[in-house]
Amino acid sequence: MNLARLTELAAATVTATQRQLPPAIRPLALAVPVHYEAAPHPSVLAEGFEPDILGLFSGNPHGTELAHDSPAPPEILLYLENLWDLAEGDPAVFREETRLTYLHELGHYLGWDEDELAARGLD
Repeated sequence: MNLARLTELAAATVTATQRQLPPAIRPLALAVPVHYEAAPHPSVLAEGFEPDILGLFSGNPHGTELAHDSPAPPEILLYLENLWDLAEGDPAVFREETRLTYLHELGHYLGWDEDELAARGLD
């Protein structure tokens, strides 16, 4: 499947996921831009992330923006070719993995650590 189609599927999945979020969280989620990339940029890999990373949250978590000298705007990156490879070419699996990865990265924006994400089934 080509990148344009993967982007369409992923964006539709993220939009549907956002609609299902609890009302208290939905506005926060909608405020965080989601970027769809084919694969991680070499600079991400240089930071020590594995080449098969599915997604990444960057920026300052919600509520901590003023605690930093140089606040970085939050963003969520989804790596579509890695998600597609994990799904082994199955669109339904791709959508589910995209949903889970988006929620995982959104959890980081909300300030949840890996243990808290795992407790919510988002590891």
